[in-house]
Amino acid sequence: MTKSFFRAIIPPEKWKIPVIILLAAIFGLGAYIIYISNAVSYLSDEPETCINCHVMNPQYATWFHSSHRERATCNDCHVPHNNVFNKYLFKAKDGMRHATMFTLRLEPQVIFIKEAGIEVVQNNCIRCHNDLITDRKMLAKTKSFDHFRTEGRVCWECHREVPHGRVNSLSATPNAQIPVVEKPIPDWITNMIKTNN
Repeated sequence: MTKSFFRAIIPPEKWKIPVIILLAAIFGLGAYIIYISNAVSYLSDEPETCINCHVMNPQYATWFHSSHRERATCNDCHVPHNNVFNKYLFKAKDGMRHATMFTLRLEPQVIFIKEAGIEVVQNNCIRCHNDLITDRKMLAKTKSFDHFRTEGRVCWECHREVPHGRVNSLSATPNAQIPVVEKPIPDWITNMIKTNN
C-alpha cells in the first residue's frame, strides 16, 4: 500500500524539477513569513510579544505602569486557563484575526475587546480575585454581594482603569517609553521602504 501511495504522489519525470522548485519556494516563503512575523514569540507568555504590532503600545505601556504588572502578564488576563489546548486554540484564533487585521491595515483607531475576549477576561478576573469576591466580611454587607459582583456584569464596569487606564486611541500614550522590539526585517527592505515613501 505505501509503495502505491508514493507512486501516486511522485510526479512524472519531466515534472520533478519544477515540482521540487515550487515546493522549495513555498517552504522557503513559509519559513520567511514565520521568521519575519516573529511567530515563535507568540508561543510564549512574554508581554513584549504583544508589542510586535505597534498598535498595542498603549496597552503595553498602561499595563507596565499598573499594579497588575507585578502579578500578571497579558496572557494571564486575555487567554483562557481552563486547559492548555483551549489556551493555545484561543491564542491561535485571536492571533490570526489580529495578524489579518494588521497585515491588511484594518486596525481601528480605538481598539475594543471582542465578545469572546470579554468572557475570557471576566473569567480570569474571577479566577484571580475569587477570594475577594467571596470574602465573608464583604458578603455580610449585602445579601447578594457575590451575585451582584459576578452575574450579568463585568468587573471593569466599576474598575474602569484596571489595568490599562483610559486607553482610547493609538495616540493615548504618546510619551510612553516602550521597549524596542528587535524586528527581523533585513536592512535592505527597510531602506527600500524608506526610499519609496
